[in-house]
Amino acid sequence: MDRPLSRSMPGRAVHADGQVAVARSLPEESPVALVFDGTTQAVMMATPGDIADFAVGFALSEGIISSIAEIEAFEEVSHDRGIEARLWLRADRSKRLLARRRAMAGPVGCGLCGIESLDQALRPLPTVDATTVLSRLDVARATDALSRLQPLRDQTRATHAAGFLQPGKGVVVAREDVGRHNALDKLIGALAQAGTDPATGAFVLTSRLSVELVQKCAFAGCPALIAASAPTSTALRLADEAGITVAAFSRDGGFDLYAHPERVLSGVADVA
Repeated sequence: MDRPLSRSMPGRAVHADGQVAVARSLPEESPVALVFDGTTQAVMMATPGDIADFAVGFALSEGIISSIAEIEAFEEVSHDRGIEARLWLRADRSKRLLARRRAMAGPVGCGLCGIESLDQALRPLPTVDATTVLSRLDVARATDALSRLQPLRDQTRATHAAGFLQPGKGVVVAREDVGRHNALDKLIGALAQAGTDPATGAFVLTSRLSVELVQKCAFAGCPALIAASAPTSTALRLADEAGITVAAFSRDGGFDLYAHPERVLSGVADVA
């Protein structure tokens, strides 16, 4: 069944000169279980739309698969209390995932059980060596272009978005979600299913830039992140090591450049 992405909810608007009854359109959140070969890998609270994109993007950005060709089948199953996104993997990938699960299982209380989880939090990232070049105007206009592709944000004022910018074309596809990580996973999944190579452009985000977003960018093979807000210092260090350009505070025609500015400051002429 199709689930609504938002609902009208009653409330009271309170001001200095009184109060009035209001009805606000607010975004929905649903538990989404990401199930691989019959075993749940994660349960995320997400906006209940573009679930196939979300599942594929999560599998790619978390390193569960390395390409969409490793997915044999997908099924979305809706329950009263949430959604199951079921993926069946190709036999060789399924065996590797099973081995990974076994390696992560261990005795409780040994004092070392958290080590693998800590390692995963700052896991080694692939190096992104794409030669994609962005003009100053590409970056300066990115978040404004993304803003025009956020109908759920316009309705609720409560969702994040991730968009894919291609040089000279602007933001060509976008996905929305209550979670910034979920929005990026949905975008990565949408690009994979459309056969669009993330190496040919940049990810544009409405949020701050954290470690997890840099990790997802690296595993997707995208060479640049453009954000409306600030990066963390750890995220910048990881981006620099992974070869990812970071442009932050992109709004009102300006931005800050941090890691790998050469992709923008390359001498390529701006196109008005």
